[in-house]
Amino acid sequence: QVQLVESGGGLVQAGGSLRLSCAASGRTNSIYDMAWFRQAPGKERGRVATINWSGGTTYYADSVKGRFTISRDNAMNMVYLQMNSLKPEDTAVYYCAAALETNRRDFGSWGQGTQVTVSS
Repeated sequence: QVQLVESGGGLVQAGGSLRLSCAASGRTNSIYDMAWFRQAPGKERGRVATINWSGGTTYYADSVKGRFTISRDNAMNMVYLQMNSLKPEDTAVYYCAAALETNRRDFGSWGQGTQVTVSS
């Protein structure tokens, strides 16, 4: 298994920026993809961005394209989400997740989440 710990959330005004960090430990050599998800109150959890652990290929939800950037540091076992031009609708709990080589389609490892609040 992989253990994940997020940090970097907080309160920011609309138009501001935040950078989330996710530290991975455990079976990190078995990671296939890393992703950031978010869940706002009363809404389902949705994927925000994904990065392939080895090749670095990225995916972004349409709602964050051009504003958010996902990146990784394989040597440090870290994943980041740089969030710029934040909007009130970006307010949510943000979760880091990992999919392993043994089950590439399943984000089976999750962090505890970090709150991001964007004020208008």
